[in-house]
Amino acid sequence: MTVLSYPVRSSIFALAATLSLSSFVSGCSESADSPAPEAESTQAVKNEVTVPISAVTVALVDPGDGPHEVLAPHPAMGATQQVTLRTTNRIRQQINNQADQELSSPALTIPLTAAADEHGARLTIGKVTTPDAKLSGGLGPAEGSHAGFTVNPRGAITSLRLSPPADATDAVRSAIEQAFYQAVYSAVVFPDEPIGVGAVWTMQQQVSGGVTLDQITTARLAERDGNRVVVTVDVMQKPKSEIWNLPNDAGMLTVEDFVMKGSGTVTMDLGLPLPVDGLISLGGDQTYADPETLTRLKQSTGSTVQWGG
Repeated sequence: MTVLSYPVRSSIFALAATLSLSSFVSGCSESADSPAPEAESTQAVKNEVTVPISAVTVALVDPGDGPHEVLAPHPAMGATQQVTLRTTNRIRQQINNQADQELSSPALTIPLTAAADEHGARLTIGKVTTPDAKLSGGLGPAEGSHAGFTVNPRGAITSLRLSPPADATDAVRSAIEQAFYQAVYSAVVFPDEPIGVGAVWTMQQQVSGGVTLDQITTARLAERDGNRVVVTVDVMQKPKSEIWNLPNDAGMLTVEDFVMKGSGTVTMDLGLPLPVDGLISLGGDQTYADPETLTRLKQSTGSTVQWGG
């Protein structure tokens, strides 16, 4: 087996941690455990790329109190909405007894104008901001660019449509795409059965990254007033395998310990394309090991997805 140097190994671990934060991040990056979906071009919009999103399995646990009704987003064609998406990603890691490394991604604030279309939602990006001075200087070309969600009748996002501005830097495109992946993997999907206040259901979805994860979300309908619903969620992620085969035949690592969990609340208007308010936080600690060198890497990771004004 090829043993990686610390700098190379650190970059791979950082990538894996970033991709495992989904809610919430995932999808288009290559995974050694499970092939990532292949991006497909579409002629609908110049430079638009469509990335399939893994399927969500929904199971009703408790229908809640009556009256019961089948719930799902149902925005009228052309219905518009303005909302702001805010995301954070925190990564700290330590290799053996070396000093801690800070590998966090910049926080982003992305104003969005969403319009319901035949696919689900068409998004126009406003003026993106970040406290990171280096990234901030390159965000200008992102304003006015587009993205989109393809949504099935139950509210599950089945693909993410991206139209990155040609003159944006790779760092800017990557940061904005990551924010959208976080949003995708925090989406609430309703069960097929009628439910009332107090209903509980689970959503299970595969998150592909350096380590392929099973994400299990337990949702509860906390409030309902017509189209306005408030859903609380508890999220847990766990690796599908204890072995991580590194890309490019670089070797293998074992997952010694993996904790990733979180919670939050999402407020939705079922007549609009996107959540109107909410915050979901996810975090935990992980330990990976090289079985040949006994090198261990410990990580503390966390992320947030927030919707609002």
